[in-house]
Amino acid sequence: MVTYSDSGVDIDLEEVTVAKLAEKLKPTLKYRDIITESGHFAALVKIGNRGIAMSTDGVGSKILVAKMMEKYDTIGIDCIAMVVNDILCVGAEPIALVDYLAVEEPNPEIAEKIAEGLAYGAKLSRIAIIGGETASLPEVVNDFDLAGTGIGFVDLDKIITGANISDGDILIGIRSSGIHSNGLSLARKTLLENNKFDINDPLPNDQNTTIGEELLRPTELYVKPIVDLLENNLNIKGLAHITGGGFNNLKRLNKNVGFDINSLPEPQEIFKLIYDQGVSLEEMYKVFNMGIGFVVIVSEEDADEALDNLKNNCEAYKIGKVTSDSNKVKITTFKSNEIEY
Repeated sequence: MVTYSDSGVDIDLEEVTVAKLAEKLKPTLKYRDIITESGHFAALVKIGNRGIAMSTDGVGSKILVAKMMEKYDTIGIDCIAMVVNDILCVGAEPIALVDYLAVEEPNPEIAEKIAEGLAYGAKLSRIAIIGGETASLPEVVNDFDLAGTGIGFVDLDKIITGANISDGDILIGIRSSGIHSNGLSLARKTLLENNKFDINDPLPNDQNTTIGEELLRPTELYVKPIVDLLENNLNIKGLAHITGGGFNNLKRLNKNVGFDINSLPEPQEIFKLIYDQGVSLEEMYKVFNMGIGFVVIVSEEDADEALDNLKNNCEAYKIGKVTSDSNKVKITTFKSNEIEY
């Protein structure tokens, strides 16, 4: 069986590393009025009667696929998506972003394509890119790296942290566009190493789309469906961006409850293709979004109305419910067996 660590990414070691950082940085929280604990998707700072939400993220090894395809605009879209989707998770509306582009050496043509993607992602998200930094770092960076830091605003009485999630609440999943920007190292190892496939090979069940095009498909932006949902008077209890770590991301909202995910839609073909190369189901659902890029947790009485509202802007489904099984995620896979984390 092929694992994420075989491709050079050790999730468990990353968690230990992040814990070490957080341990040293936590004392700084006393300097300001911080609303959320570290570990949430976005951090919230209280300013007057509002909260400022902040998040930072990068594109990761999807950059290597962009290099193979010589197509760089989608990387800019991904940078925007990864940041604004996290900001949404506290009930905030994203408003602005700054980017950081570190390069081995300047390349105006590539920079222009990245900027086109950033501008398009900003247009879809209705945010302003108000500045940034470009650094030339030979011998430090290979090719380039791209990251963004975004902010959003939310009224204090509308903040959603997940603290009120309770047994019986309903999980609504919003369809992903595919692999997004997580797990690309595992995808590349299973599909492209040892000449199993070529980046230009068509997907087995879609002769009009190449493997490279599918891996580069931009991360879905959830700003419009979530912002529209939040404008309604519904009892929304939790919002989760399903990124690296798969459905384990739900645990970041509330560790005192569990999640039974038992009605997922069929995952996209790219996930099935990766699974067929010897990746276990446990690893697949731990690493990838498996077709669901965002989860809304809502009270049972408001679930139907919330679902109808979301369907005005995106593809959404009831995928499960909250349980009293503290800090456990149980998933019924597309192979109809159950796994638990």
